[in-house]
Amino acid sequence: MATAAAPIRLDRELAAAAREAAQTMSRSVAEQVSHWARLGRELERSPGVSVAQVQAVLRGQASYDALQLQEQAVVRATWEEQLAAQLARLDLARDFAQEGHRYAELDADGQLRIVE
Repeated sequence: MATAAAPIRLDRELAAAAREAAQTMSRSVAEQVSHWARLGRELERSPGVSVAQVQAVLRGQASYDALQLQEQAVVRATWEEQLAAQLARLDLARDFAQEGHRYAELDADGQLRIVE
């Protein structure tokens, strides 16, 4: 994702839809709008892409293997963004500490360390 941002104005309907989708997809509103913009750009570049088919796969209602190569690329890009967002929020050390779980990890020297 780009580090620089440029302010833009969105109509209320689009902003509300982005807010709703952002919650579902675990993104900020700005990230959701950027995601939609990237998808739209790629879809316009690829006239053979069926948005409905891509959306069905992303909802788990259709097979990825049934998509054309361009459609698979759009799905993979979406999955990569979703995975990156999830990983950015992941903090297992914090979660384990809050729940009182012990875990093992390797220290900087490659030695096993038990964290309690």
